[in-house]
Amino acid sequence: MSNTEARLTDLEVKLSFTEDLVDDLNRTIFRQQQQIDLLINEIRSLRDQLTNMQPEERRSLRDEIPPHY
Repeated sequence: MSNTEARLTDLEVKLSFTEDLVDDLNRTIFRQQQQIDLLINEIRSLRDQLTNMQPEERRSLRDEIPPHY
C-alpha cells in the first residue's frame, strides 16, 4: 500500500468516526430539546396555576413556620 493509499484509508476511517459522532450528538441535542420543551411547558403550567389562585389560597412562607418558633 502506498503512502497516499494509507493516508486515504486513515481519512476514511476518521470520516466514519466523525459521522458516528455527529449522529450521536444530533440525537443528544434532540433529546435535550425535548426535555427543554417539557420543562418550559411545566413552568407555564405552574405560572398559570399561581396566577389563577385566589388570594386566600396563596400561602406565605410564614405559614410554613412550625408553631414552636
